[in-house]
Amino acid sequence: MMNQSKFGETMLKVENLFIDIPTPAGILHAVHGVGFTLKRGETLGIVGESGCGKSVTIMAVMGLLPKHIDIRADCLQFLDVDLLNLTERQFADIRGERIAMIFQEPMTALNPVFTIGNQLTEAYLRHRSGSRAEAQDKAIDLLDRVGITSAKRRLGQYPHQLSGGLRQRVMIAMVLMCDPDVIIADEPTTALDVTIQAQILALLADLQKETGAAMILVSHDLGVISRVADKVMVMYAGREVESGSAKDIFSNPIHPYTQGLFSCIPVPGKKQRGSELGSIPGVVPSLIGDLKGCMFRPRCDLAHDACMGELPYLKISEGHGAWCTSSQDELRSRAEKVALL
Repeated sequence: MMNQSKFGETMLKVENLFIDIPTPAGILHAVHGVGFTLKRGETLGIVGESGCGKSVTIMAVMGLLPKHIDIRADCLQFLDVDLLNLTERQFADIRGERIAMIFQEPMTALNPVFTIGNQLTEAYLRHRSGSRAEAQDKAIDLLDRVGITSAKRRLGQYPHQLSGGLRQRVMIAMVLMCDPDVIIADEPTTALDVTIQAQILALLADLQKETGAAMILVSHDLGVISRVADKVMVMYAGREVESGSAKDIFSNPIHPYTQGLFSCIPVPGKKQRGSELGSIPGVVPSLIGDLKGCMFRPRCDLAHDACMGELPYLKISEGHGAWCTSSQDELRSRAEKVALL
């Protein structure tokens, strides 16, 4: 059960994170100046289209990026641990026990040649001093808690013998084996049908309330984010363009890119039946080379000369803001035109 005295404790702090990837064509600036904080019991939703830097950001937090990738930050800290200066052995002591990750596709994340039981107990035996019998008992208990029937029998099965929904539940149980402080879920409901998707999201929310773990939920699906996130960070082309509480982001999207995402969604009462959904014109720019100004400006109808320079932080309310050169009045007027407000 969650320790109420520690509720609100800062678990993860990221400031001014840069991730550069060398390629034959030049340096690819995958992440540029991203930052966020995550508190105990809190859920941060990171949203944006494919290639915007969501997964690379969390892979940096997990210490899973290849060594040739350049990672820099003013702060990349878990509790009082500086994640930037850990050796691989030190990171391995934290990864899986204190910070754990639900990967996007369980069929590729689970090892096909090992049984479910072996893979569930591995982290427990690595990080805890208990016996294999104790590890198996905990694995059975967690499989039962995540809604898998005949849990004891499942320990002897292989990943290919389970459905996609069951494999995802196994991944969740695996993450919980060492009672982590931070859970990172990278597109945990991708490729699942709507019914199973709802069950997985409800399961994650219930387990988080029970354990008090902080969670980062990465998704391009705004519907998924709206169900579970306390606060939201919107990313585009490797940059943070808007952030705030989930309530603020969903009721008052300000940045033109965020507005573009919301205009693509049918909203009862705001989108007339039979009307065309919105779309964002243009294409995502290349992230290779010297990048200046707002990356969204080639696709933005409010773009002007100032967008080529340094972007100011536009504060909308406490904790809610965007990086944009337009005024609040201009952005609100645009939102009204696309029927978002």
